[in-house]
Amino acid sequence: MRFIFFILFLVLIIACTSNKELSVQDIDPEVDNDSISYELIVLDPGFETWFITHRKPSWFYSQGYYENWNQKYVSAWNYNHLGYRHKQLMSCYIDYDPQIDYGVDLNHKLFYYFQYVENELNIPIIHGGPRAARY
Repeated sequence: MRFIFFILFLVLIIACTSNKELSVQDIDPEVDNDSISYELIVLDPGFETWFITHRKPSWFYSQGYYENWNQKYVSAWNYNHLGYRHKQLMSCYIDYDPQIDYGVDLNHKLFYYFQYVENELNIPIIHGGPRAARY
């Protein structure tokens, strides 16, 4: 059942192509559902450089911290997407399921992607959000 949700999530992400978006891929589709691993791919060319220079180590915050903020960010992102606010930049609906354990590394990178959008691209997603990457 989780595999079906993952495939649906992957199709939704890939269907929304833009120059500033992200997608999740299953690294090894031959593996059982219990050991599925995920990878976050951000298509914005400036993100990787920014991520390397502004991130804190993934262990700096707990996985629960990242998951909590990612749920809030995804909700706000999807609200902006459906409400046509910043429609060109938020052209993709993100299907982030809080019941799925994506791992600390993916949650860490997703959290910092939202920080990148807010701080580098100056697109507000959550007002009064975390100050993890602000400089």
